[in-house]
Amino acid sequence: MSKHILVVDDEARIREVLQYALRKEGYEVSVVTDGREAIEAVAKGGVDLVILDVMLPEVDGLSACRHIRTESRVPILFLSARSDEIDRVLGLDLGGDDYLTKPFSVRELVARVKALFRRLEAPGEATRKVLTHGRIEVDVERHEARLDGAPVTLTATELGLLGALLERPGIVLSRSQLMTRAYRYDNLITERTIDTHVRRIRAKFRAAGGEDPIATVHGVGYKVAGA
Repeated sequence: MSKHILVVDDEARIREVLQYALRKEGYEVSVVTDGREAIEAVAKGGVDLVILDVMLPEVDGLSACRHIRTESRVPILFLSARSDEIDRVLGLDLGGDDYLTKPFSVRELVARVKALFRRLEAPGEATRKVLTHGRIEVDVERHEARLDGAPVTLTATELGLLGALLERPGIVLSRSQLMTRAYRYDNLITERTIDTHVRRIRAKFRAAGGEDPIATVHGVGYKVAGA
């Protein structure tokens, strides 16, 4: 069964281009023009990935993402005409999995879509198991994270990063190594986004009643906390 991608953009030309390119790759594509429609479409179910423009009428993309994340872990790829780092960081902080600045290459967008799906569907053989450390448990294949047995909702990107660290407890991984190990199939992630995802993982586990699962080794990278 082909994956269903929801394209959310108020520019007709972009909707048409993305529809054509993604359908050519075998994906089912539907389009809406504002954040409110995006929220409703995801709530109905059957959406496997959302391509979400930041600047939208009625309800903007960031607000739509915030709402979607209260109910769904569907991967979200942001599009924006603004290249400011604060916008990228805010988008990822709200639960986005990736961010692409307009104007963009359609080929790169398709590559990023494929990479997001690969993170969900094809974990490496080394991660086809349940990884545990103290109160934390990560099942990469099922895309589940738990604290004391209770679920902690992580995006595909966040789960991949935490899983990479849990695979090697006590070992410090640089941002470059995390990019390689956490995203085996994706060289489109940048080192700067690693810090944002780490911050979000920490916040989610603290909100769930736990402690920071990731420790910073200044000047080097990250490791599993307490290992």
